[in-house]
Amino acid sequence: MITDEIREELFRLQDTAYRDFQSKIMPTVDAKTAIGVRTPELRRLAKQLAKREDVGLFLDNLPHDYFDENQLHAFIVSELRNYDTCLQKVDQFLPYVDNWATCDQMSPKVFKKHRAELLGPISRWITSDATYTVRFGVGMLMEHYLDDDFDPAYLDMVAAVKSEEYYVRMMVAWYFATALAKQYNVTIPYLEERRLEPWTHNKAIQKAIESRRISPEQKDYLRGLKVKGAK
Repeated sequence: MITDEIREELFRLQDTAYRDFQSKIMPTVDAKTAIGVRTPELRRLAKQLAKREDVGLFLDNLPHDYFDENQLHAFIVSELRNYDTCLQKVDQFLPYVDNWATCDQMSPKVFKKHRAELLGPISRWITSDATYTVRFGVGMLMEHYLDDDFDPAYLDMVAAVKSEEYYVRMMVAWYFATALAKQYNVTIPYLEERRLEPWTHNKAIQKAIESRRISPEQKDYLRGLKVKGAK
């Protein structure tokens, strides 16, 4: 069965030193589920598997037992070329995503050609109760809709996301920091008018100041917008 074949290959590619390092930066993942396969190897394997007719058997075999299987799953889905199939597999997988790495590394290439259709699913994802489904939705808005297809309404969509979850708040901050880099004039009022909750507001400013795409003058101005005492 393809799942057994894949697991055998993952253990063949195991790097125990990398596994131990990885476990330290993945607090939401049980260390016992980490095999320790480096990302380039997972990407290479995903490209091969995405071409196989039986790869759906692995994608449907949820939940996976290992973190690395989830990582591989995300990379395979990212390689799928049919939009409808890819979207279905994303929706099927999102409830099982339990960490920021798997969430952020799932970036379907086919979505770039279907931005108009993707807005519906994004609206559904960012209003979900599931932490990493929301994070994924905000990530897709950040990846695909801050350049030629930008609309100020998308800033409102992300600003409306309310969550106490660290990994959601961090993604919202990351989104606004990126928006400042790409759409500064439209985005800066959200900081000036404090439309974000204080922690996210300050984190967005911090990340923007760390960006090379923000001018020194803009960074100085942003520093003056920080909310004191925010937690």
